[in-house]
Amino acid sequence: MCGMSKSRRQFLAETSYGVVAAALAGRALAQNPTDNTPGAPPAFGTSPAVGPEVSPATFEQAEKLVQIGLTEAQRAQAAGSWRETMAFLYERRTGPRKVALEPSVSPATLWNPLIPGIKHLPAQEQFVRSTDNQPLPNSEADIAFAPVKQLSRWIESRQLTSERLTNIYLKRIRQFDPKLRCIITLTAEGALAQAKKADAEIAAGKYRGPLHGIPYGVKDLLDTAGIPTTYGAEPFRNRVPDKDSTVVKRLTDAGAVLIAKLSLGALALNDIWFGGQTMNPWLLEEGSSGSSAGPGAATAAGLVGFSIGSETGGSIVSPSMRCGVTGLRPTFGRVPRTGAMTLCWSLDKLGPMTRSVEDAMLILQTISGPDNADLYCQPSKLDFNAGRNIAGLRVGYIPAWMKESPATDVDRAALETVKKVGMVPVEVSIPDWPYDSLGLVLFAEAAASFEELTLSGGLDQLKAQVPDAWPNIFRQSRFLSAVDFVQTDRFRRKVAEAMERVFNQVDILLVPSLRDEMLTLTNFTGHPSLTVRAGFVEVSKARSDWAPDPNHPLPTFNPPRRVPYGVTLIGRLFDEGTLASAGMALERNFNVMGEHPPGF
Repeated sequence: MCGMSKSRRQFLAETSYGVVAAALAGRALAQNPTDNTPGAPPAFGTSPAVGPEVSPATFEQAEKLVQIGLTEAQRAQAAGSWRETMAFLYERRTGPRKVALEPSVSPATLWNPLIPGIKHLPAQEQFVRSTDNQPLPNSEADIAFAPVKQLSRWIESRQLTSERLTNIYLKRIRQFDPKLRCIITLTAEGALAQAKKADAEIAAGKYRGPLHGIPYGVKDLLDTAGIPTTYGAEPFRNRVPDKDSTVVKRLTDAGAVLIAKLSLGALALNDIWFGGQTMNPWLLEEGSSGSSAGPGAATAAGLVGFSIGSETGGSIVSPSMRCGVTGLRPTFGRVPRTGAMTLCWSLDKLGPMTRSVEDAMLILQTISGPDNADLYCQPSKLDFNAGRNIAGLRVGYIPAWMKESPATDVDRAALETVKKVGMVPVEVSIPDWPYDSLGLVLFAEAAASFEELTLSGGLDQLKAQVPDAWPNIFRQSRFLSAVDFVQTDRFRRKVAEAMERVFNQVDILLVPSLRDEMLTLTNFTGHPSLTVRAGFVEVSKARSDWAPDPNHPLPTFNPPRRVPYGVTLIGRLFDEGTLASAGMALERNFNVMGEHPPGF
């Protein structure tokens, strides 16, 4: 779910930060054991002394982690009373009365992106797809690379059977996955059974809708009954759930055909899993980016009709851009995560990765809406019309960002295309705030989600053990300040209010896909994003999600290699319909989605 930005990776590689204390969970007061006077109230600092001895020197060293300063007298007072005032707060974890927290238990505090004052929410529920229909190609490769919007028409009209399409994808998986390492579990037998069932239903006039008979893959953090769900991580490679996640169940009910569990970086970070590194079909010398590495590679290489990815901090946007596919990160709270691995309760999102914008909306329509199990999921309307007139839509952009890295000529050309299709560019700005500091919430929640794995030593089994991988980050996060967690949560609210002011000026935003500030803050505010291939760039060096390692330099290319490049649109909360309408208009004018990775 998380694809770390360069600046955040460097920060992690160079900085260790934290604090000795964890959150003070309410007023956990103890009765003074020496005072039996009736009516005497409980008081802080009167608990029995527990935990290891600490000294003023302990606090002096801890001050360096949390970057605060105490006087000698303050250190002495803190050390002298720590075992009576604070240490008992860890009993839930250290005992003697330990309490296990099952994966299904969510935090009591829920993030809701709909802050007071939100003005622009979809007023109606509608879904109108396009009427385009192309003849069925003779080439199996051309069929494999066709978008869902076209595959569904051929299957509905019985020009193409689901069984034939499934066999096409199975053949391509067996041919190309050895190069890509994007499949963790192939579900060939089950997929063919589902495909035959779909064909029989369609022949009998029981057409379920545009996903009926379409083979797809899901990132291997979505539970599938009786099929391994491994999180891409060694400790979970034999994990077999007994029921489907909500998203998989909804896709099954829509008649879609599950053909593969797709790779992800271990525990949803970057692109290295227990089977190796997932590679980019356009440039086999580099990883496909993460953590939705498998969905990006498989969709780009024509191994599935569509895929489901997830994002916490860039994991749909980044592989979609690198692999040249369309990635839709829905509004936080639109798609239920029940049965999906939790990395960060208040950030995780599930969304489609496809070969066209309309495809993404066809899938979003199927997987949207509360399931009465994900406490963060909200009722919402999906207002989409493929034929919508987008003339006059206000497209915000930040001028300085278009002039500096990571923006390219493709980003600047996309801004010109905005004008060409009749939308109106509008200059906007955001406050100059330290948005990367929001990462404290991500690290704290992720470390909490995988506390047992951290404390048991299970993290030692993961392939990646570098400073910017989860094992080190989870251990470091044990020392984050609970006070700073609360303050960061309040800062998050302030950032959400600032974004609402921006969206009072514009309908959507156009941003360089990997601009760190926008990638970070919109994941925290919950705004939807749409990444669309907009052109091509040349690279003279392989790209990586990992911090630079002098002992393992990345491959270089002379002459440079040509690879796809995508731009990203940010939409208003729960307004994926407007986002998609703008994206479709740009997609038609970019006219670059028809090109496929060479050799595939």
